[in-house]
Amino acid sequence: MPGLDHVNLQTTRLAETVAFYRDVIGLEVRDPPGLDPKLVQWMHDESGHGILHLSTVGSLLGEAPADLQGGGTGAVHHVALDCTGHDAMIATLEANRLPYRLNHVGVIDLKQIFVSDPNGVLLELNYRAGQH
Repeated sequence: MPGLDHVNLQTTRLAETVAFYRDVIGLEVRDPPGLDPKLVQWMHDESGHGILHLSTVGSLLGEAPADLQGGGTGAVHHVALDCTGHDAMIATLEANRLPYRLNHVGVIDLKQIFVSDPNGVLLELNYRAGQH
């Protein structure tokens, strides 16, 4: 059965977006093989999987520039990430003065933090029971 490989986010603010996902979310940045790292960066999880591809508008073959000024993420409402370290993330968000919203889904003991990246993409950070 197919699984999600990665999400590609277009940005006009590559350096700021890379810094957010590296310094706030805790992903590792690696230069993408065969692509210009000044235009495209891949953000890797703890297992080394490149789950987020960050690209500048027009940097990928055959793409049409996206409307990045429209506010919001188009048809995609949010991107959910499976996380650990709930309290540490809250401390990081507060230290960086980033607005966030908390939620708790009691029936499955799932803690959630909602925060937007520098491009307005809404992130749902999920902390499952035992991973808080």
